[in-house]
This record gives sequence, C-alpha cells and structure tokens, in this order.
Amino acid sequence: MSRLIKFILVGFLVFAMFESYQLMDGNNSSVQAIKEEKVEVTSSSTSSARASSSSRNVTSVTKKSRSSTMRTPINWRLSSETKDYPNVRQLKNFWVKVSISKNRTYLMDGDQVVYTMYSSAGQYSKNSNGKMVSDTPTGTFYVQQERGNSFYNSELNEGANYWVSWLNHGEYLFHSVPTNSDGSYNETEAKKLGVQPASHGCVRLSVADARWMMENLTVGTKIVVQD
Repeated sequence: MSRLIKFILVGFLVFAMFESYQLMDGNNSSVQAIKEEKVEVTSSSTSSARASSSSRNVTSVTKKSRSSTMRTPINWRLSSETKDYPNVRQLKNFWVKVSISKNRTYLMDGDQVVYTMYSSAGQYSKNSNGKMVSDTPTGTFYVQQERGNSFYNSELNEGANYWVSWLNHGEYLFHSVPTNSDGSYNETEAKKLGVQPASHGCVRLSVADARWMMENLTVGTKIVVQD
C-alpha cells in the first residue's frame, strides 16, 4: 500500500512539472510573438517615416527645380530661363503678357505661363493728375510686321538689337538692352534689366530673349501690357 501511494505521488509530480513546462513555453511564445509584433510595427513605422521623408524630399526637389529655372543672377546677354524656349507651333493659344511693375514678360499658352523673361518697360513719372504712370502704354496690342536686327535713335542717343514692333509701327517695341552709338551695349542700363522700369516706352529684354522674340513673334500675336 505504501509503494502504491509513493507511485501515485511520483506520477502526480511528473504531471505537474510537465504542465508547468508547457505553461512557461506558452508564455515564452507569447512574449516572442509580442516582440516580433513590436519589431514589425517599428519596421513599418520606420518604412512609413522613410517613405514620408522621401516624398517630402521629392516634393522639395520638384519645387526647387520648378523655381530654379530662372537664371540668377540676371545675365542680360543670355536667356532668362535655363530651360529651352517653348515651341510656339505646339502651343494652342499663344500670347504675351507684360507686367511693367514686376519687370517681367510672360510667354503664355492660354492661362498658363510657359516661359518668363526678365524685362524693363517704361519709367514711371507723374502725369497731370499727379498719378505715377509708365511711359509704356497699357492695354491689348498686336505684333506688327516691322522688325529688324538693330536700330539707333540719334535723338535719344540710344539704340538696340533684335527688335519687333507691337504698337504704332516702330514706336513701341520689344528689343534688347540698349546700345551706344558705336554699337556696344550700355552696361549701366543693361544692369537695370529685370530690376526696374528703365526705358522710354519700349520693353527691354536680354539679348537672347530679344532675338527669340524677333524671330518667333508672328504678325498678329496678342500682346497684353499691364501696370
């Protein structure tokens, strides 16, 4: 009888130890699962953070690339933007907008700006009513047939290269920064390009931009001049 009791007690102890081991193993598995879940969540969060950071970087680069096409500092000899000029033939509704106060001339396709040029239009002075007005008329005009490689105005002691008329058949023009009587560029005046209104009424452009305008503005192209 004593041996039977001992045998039962030993069996009970073995069973209890086995159950305890299973319980510990289950807990360890749960802990490991929790750890793995945390690692997975952390990895996912890190990936999301990296993706978000990458997205911000791409957006930043995109914005930077869009805003960095304007040539800085301004070079009055070269094109205003570092990208190519637009192909006018591929534009559905091409026209030109001049902003006197902003010192910019915009090549437009409908309501979209496709190219921006540094420019300097007419200087401001007070009219009879005491209002500051530019020597460049505002309104809607159209490119005329008159154009050429150079001109010189002896009365103003000033000339320019690459010109095209948009009002009064040779009176108001797009043209390059001004030249002296010997044909050299007036660098003092040229440095005002894109910075301040400086002309007698025409719209001054960089040498490269003026040449492009002379060669690409067809007769009848709409020109809108705003203050």
